[in-house]
Amino acid sequence: MSVIRFVGQTSREAMRQVRESLGDDALILANRHTEQGVEILAMADDAVEGMTAAPAPAAAAPSTSESAPRREPSPASPVEPPPLPAGETADGQALQRMSEQLLREMQDMRTLLAREQARQAPAPDGRTRLKHLLREAGFGEALADDLLAALPAELDDAEGGARDDERPLAWLQRRLASRLAVLEEEETFFGPPGVIALVGPTGVGKTTTTAKLAARFVQRHGADRVALVTTDSFRIGAHEQLRIYAEILGIPMHALAPDQPIDSLAPRLRGRRWVLIDTVGMSQRDQRVIEQIAQLQGGRVPVRMVLALNAASQPETLEEVASRYRQAAHAAGARLDDCLLTKQDEAGRLAPALETILRHGLRLAFISHGQRVPEDLALADPRALAIQALATRSPLPLDETAAAPRPRAMAGDLLGQGRRLAAALGGLRRGLTGFPDLEAAWDLAALPEELQASRLEALLTQAGERQARVATVWAPRRSMKGRDWAMPDLGLDARGHWLGLADLHHRQPAGQANRLARARETQGVRVHLLPGLPDAETWQWLSEDGSLWSSQVRAGQRVRHGGERHALAELAALASPATRVDARLAGRPCRVVLSRLDVTAAPNRARDADEETALAAWFAELRDPESGKPQGRRYWLTTCDHPEDAVPLLLSHLQAEGITRQTKRTEERLAALLPAQARPELRLLLATGLAAQASHLDHADDEAGRDLRAELLGLVGGRRRRRDAALLEALLSLFSARDAMRQLGAASREELA
Repeated sequence: MSVIRFVGQTSREAMRQVRESLGDDALILANRHTEQGVEILAMADDAVEGMTAAPAPAAAAPSTSESAPRREPSPASPVEPPPLPAGETADGQALQRMSEQLLREMQDMRTLLAREQARQAPAPDGRTRLKHLLREAGFGEALADDLLAALPAELDDAEGGARDDERPLAWLQRRLASRLAVLEEEETFFGPPGVIALVGPTGVGKTTTTAKLAARFVQRHGADRVALVTTDSFRIGAHEQLRIYAEILGIPMHALAPDQPIDSLAPRLRGRRWVLIDTVGMSQRDQRVIEQIAQLQGGRVPVRMVLALNAASQPETLEEVASRYRQAAHAAGARLDDCLLTKQDEAGRLAPALETILRHGLRLAFISHGQRVPEDLALADPRALAIQALATRSPLPLDETAAAPRPRAMAGDLLGQGRRLAAALGGLRRGLTGFPDLEAAWDLAALPEELQASRLEALLTQAGERQARVATVWAPRRSMKGRDWAMPDLGLDARGHWLGLADLHHRQPAGQANRLARARETQGVRVHLLPGLPDAETWQWLSEDGSLWSSQVRAGQRVRHGGERHALAELAALASPATRVDARLAGRPCRVVLSRLDVTAAPNRARDADEETALAAWFAELRDPESGKPQGRRYWLTTCDHPEDAVPLLLSHLQAEGITRQTKRTEERLAALLPAQARPELRLLLATGLAAQASHLDHADDEAGRDLRAELLGLVGGRRRRRDAALLEALLSLFSARDAMRQLGAASREELA
């Protein structure tokens, strides 16, 4: 559309003509007063791009009768004025040139605005970027959401610089690798004697892989203890191919007819410790798959099956193969939980194969990546597989990139939740000291009350033998305010991790010195964190044993410095600055500014100055790390003089404060969550253990701890202001969900029976 000139006696009348002709979205290019009234140059908004792409020729001036289509003006609204008189031709050409210049300037302005908007548009957050990366790698949307549910808060940012940050990618690689169940050692595959059958569709490389596995076994255990069996009587030359491999390896090979049970080969397989079966390849849609698996499982000899998956197959094919073969195994009363990937070297992307393995909960044993026997077979390395899968990406189609998230089916959500719960439990068992013991204690609550005491006694004994305790945080021997129980004593291992099961007071001997001596003899404890100055007997025992100890004391605790006795609070100004560390207090960041002073002190309730011993007084000023606002003070007396030895002990004192508060809340929650027959001592033991594990995760600053913390926070759907409370809630939810899943599994088995 060309520029149109509108003339009216007033500006209102001219604008009315513009709206009636071009609509409310018309672009006003220029206006001026003339002898006829007010003149406005305007055009439709959708004509700007068209005129910029193909500008009107110079001869197409709106002032000539050929330049624009003639409109039939109405008496009330002359949409288009008559052609200019001959004397005004120059003015019309000037207006045309001006309109073209305005159009160019408007288009330039639009381009600049578009660039500026793109530059100033908020960068996508970390979750969006990682999800896009996963989708480009070939992972499905449901699995991408599942993996990113535990994204740490510090990685889910919207800073532009985070795009080039390798931390989110490294986290995603670790996260994906942790979800892959793999064979840890080859010996667990080749060690146990038995019969193993490779099953899968035609053309996945079962025969070559069978030869590779047989060669690995021969290298480990010799050729006189292994045999090969083939059921493939359909493919031309199938027997001959496997027979050649068997002759090279020096092992026997036997053929099994389709209707022949594996037991019929028992006389010829006598003395063979390991038998490997190369099955006939069948399409996953072939109804004879069930018959084949039933043949393998029909004898007295149990056959362990391994599914061969072609890494180069399409995602839909991989999914169908895994589903149909596992269903066939289930129908035959067997299990199919192990798999191996073939033709990795031919696969354009690994993501579809890995997603199939994750979705079906398969354990990946080996990766086959070539034709050489046995070199091109490797134990599955989850980290290497995750790196390779995420490194191979293809741009998403435009329609998929812009498409809104599709709702997932309920069954998929339930399966995803189950996988996330299983992954979280597996990570906790590997990463937290004594977590399996805490699980075992939780399970005791469902037993009859008369059985709980004896089972708990046995569990505590076994846990004490397994857990190497280095330090103990001793709690006061008095009931907590508003409770009829005292806080149990907490244990620390050599890494500074809280142990899963605490020490209940009523199970320990009377007297502080006796308790410390028992901990030294039975648990090897050499570091003691005390709730106050020890009494004279304990002080003497600590001196004779040579154990390190520290006591958290009040600000009014009197010590001797410079020959005079003072309260510790009075000496804080004389202390020498030592160090400052970042910690957490009550679930929030805290900066601990430490200083120390040499003092002497006597045992608790001692009156004689001769009993005083040289100690180090440590002063801590707690501040908010951002505002610097004071959050409190703490005081300790300890035999540790150097900061490298003292600081870990002092921080453990601070962490124990938070565990004590969390134990009170957890014990209340467990009263409602655990069965009614749960013993009070068992409930207290669980409350202390859960609070201690939540505290460890809250303070963890290593890579594994941060990943595990993010995993748990993702389970509770959001991050609360108090991180320690959120972690504790996640642990309680995890244990409850574990019980629910077990009950659901038991109910399913009853229905299937």
